[in-house]
Amino acid sequence: MTGSVLAVDAGNSKTDVAVVTADGEVLGTARAGGFRPPAVGVTAAVDEVEGAVRRAFAEAGVDSVTHVSACLANADLPVEEEQLAAALRARAWGAEVDVRNDTFAILRAGVAEPRGVAVVCGAGINCVGMRPDGRTARFPALGRISGDWGGGWGLAEEALWYAARAQDGRGAPTALAFTLPAHFDLPSMPALIEALHLEHIPPLRRHELTPVLFATAAAGDPVARSLVDRLADEVVTLATVALTRLDLLTEETPVVLGGSILAARHPLLDNAVRDSLVSRAPKAVPRVVTAPPVLGAVLLGLDRLGSAVNAERRARAHYER
Repeated sequence: MTGSVLAVDAGNSKTDVAVVTADGEVLGTARAGGFRPPAVGVTAAVDEVEGAVRRAFAEAGVDSVTHVSACLANADLPVEEEQLAAALRARAWGAEVDVRNDTFAILRAGVAEPRGVAVVCGAGINCVGMRPDGRTARFPALGRISGDWGGGWGLAEEALWYAARAQDGRGAPTALAFTLPAHFDLPSMPALIEALHLEHIPPLRRHELTPVLFATAAAGDPVARSLVDRLADEVVTLATVALTRLDLLTEETPVVLGGSILAARHPLLDNAVRDSLVSRAPKAVPRVVTAPPVLGAVLLGLDRLGSAVNAERRARAHYER
């Protein structure tokens, strides 16, 4: 088997690349910063990736590959995939370029063949599914305008909403009114609201409140628990809809759970997801993926080259050791 793959997993916070032979041998790797075309523009975002690609090429001793397998954050719509694919082709890294949303990398990293469904819950939430015949299921994953709910950022916002209303009497009592401000060493929700509004606490630090929500739920708070249960229902709804679209609901099928929140395996969330899958998608086989997503981009590239099973085993051995 001849040929080679440039695998790119470009997330919002970091980018990993790898040069891999058709036999699954990893020749070179590199890492760069986050991939954020909406914030910096397509050209600048691809420039960030190119720095890592050139370092990986130098380590591998090559200057191009047969196939580029790129799984990119913010490639949420077909038109965005086409735009990004054109930008990557212009860099002449490989003879062929295949661009997918980065959720596909997590899915492929978690399955033994290109078949299954993945739900990813990190800063946001997304779901994709695929079959070996090329059929896929996906969602726009653009936030509330596309019907999404969940993810670390959304959970933090919900927790703040319930805590604020509990403090001033508009809502039911919840320990979140105390645990959220305490995380920032503040005495009350009014103090936390003021600090967030005036940005004395940087907006990006709001994500720190998600673990506080889970801890408060684990301590028995009903309001916090209701948010965890709602997230579990959303995860299972996404998975069930994707399985149905792909005619996999009645077949034993992997459901890969990934992203920082699901990979953390919070017992309340993990158990609720698995219990709900038993009743709504009894043939689903849930599993948490811990392998780095770039492995999924590697395997998708090897799939395209028609590499043998041993190539996947070799690539997995490199990343799962």
